[in-house]
Amino acid sequence: MLTRRLVALYAGLWLYGTSMAVMIRAGLGLDPWDVFHQGVAGHVPVSFGVVTALTGVAVLLAWIPLRQRPGLGTISNVVVIAIAVDAGLWLLPAAEGWWVRIAAMLVAVVVNAMATVLYIGAGMGPGPRDGLMTGLVARTGWPIWSVRTGIEATVLVTGWVLGGSVGVGTLVYAFGIGPLIQLMIPWVDRWLPGFTATRQTAPVPA
Repeated sequence: MLTRRLVALYAGLWLYGTSMAVMIRAGLGLDPWDVFHQGVAGHVPVSFGVVTALTGVAVLLAWIPLRQRPGLGTISNVVVIAIAVDAGLWLLPAAEGWWVRIAAMLVAVVVNAMATVLYIGAGMGPGPRDGLMTGLVARTGWPIWSVRTGIEATVLVTGWVLGGSVGVGTLVYAFGIGPLIQLMIPWVDRWLPGFTATRQTAPVPA
């Protein structure tokens, strides 16, 4: 059972980072956190993956007053996704032509949903950004939708101001990722019987 959990964790994290790279190469807009990462990466002499890792570390520091505790999945999230996205950006060329770009964007969102369910289904701790959200919910008593919306709106606007890519892909991700995750939960529950995917899929790791 532990072996399956570890496979699900690291396969999910690697696929998550790869889907981020595909979304970037599609050039049709990114999810809110990646808009922020891309915006920051355009102003500092480090790679996109390094920016995601440093952002993850900064967010983890915000866990301290929220009394959140990281798990193996939390630390792995910071490291593995950063390596995977940089590897993907190194291997993948920019998509050429509208149909290729649209197809790449759609594939990236589907793979991202699959990766999310695998990673969360492993039940080894939330990602840094998810932990920030759940910690704020626990400390403030505000509804989860308002906290998540507030965080993602803030990073989206900040990233856009810094030059991050906002477009149709941002909307497709925002409205498509939740239903796709819900559709994929039964598959992961069959492959990983007794896991926690159903109970933990409200937050989406990033």
